[in-house]
Amino acid sequence: MKTATRSRLLVVAVDTSLREVARLLSSTQISLIVVCNEDGVMVGVVTKTDIVQQIGHCQGAACASVAADIMTRDVTFCDGSQYLPDVLAMMQAGGFVHVPVIEADGKPSGVVNARDALRELMAEGQYEEALLRDYVTGLGYR
Repeated sequence: MKTATRSRLLVVAVDTSLREVARLLSSTQISLIVVCNEDGVMVGVVTKTDIVQQIGHCQGAACASVAADIMTRDVTFCDGSQYLPDVLAMMQAGGFVHVPVIEADGKPSGVVNARDALRELMAEGQYEEALLRDYVTGLGYR
C-alpha cells in the first residue's frame, strides 16, 4: 500500500499559484494536493472542489490566489502505522475519498485513496481465504 500512497502524493508550497495547483490536479487522477511550508511540513490541502469553488467566485484579484488562500487548514490525516481498516473507517465517517499520510515530523509521505485501500483489503481477504482453503483441503500453507 505504501507504493500506492506515495504515487498519489502531490505537494506544493503555500505560495503556489492557484493556476499551477489547478494544472497539477487536472493532469492526474488525484483530487487532493498537500500544501507544505518551507520546512516541508503539511499546513493544509487543496482539493479539486476547492479549485472549482474559487473559480466560481473569481473576480479581479481573487483570480490571482495562491494555495494558502484557499487551502483547508484543519486536515484529517493518518500516519503510516495505522491499520488500513481504521483509516477506512475514519475516511467513511468524514466522507473523505483521499486522506494524507503524515509522519511524526509533520511531513507528508503519501495519500490514501479509498478505492486503493478497499482493493488492498479485498486482496488480503482473498489471500487469507486461499490459505484457509489450502489448509482445510490438506495442501498446507503456501
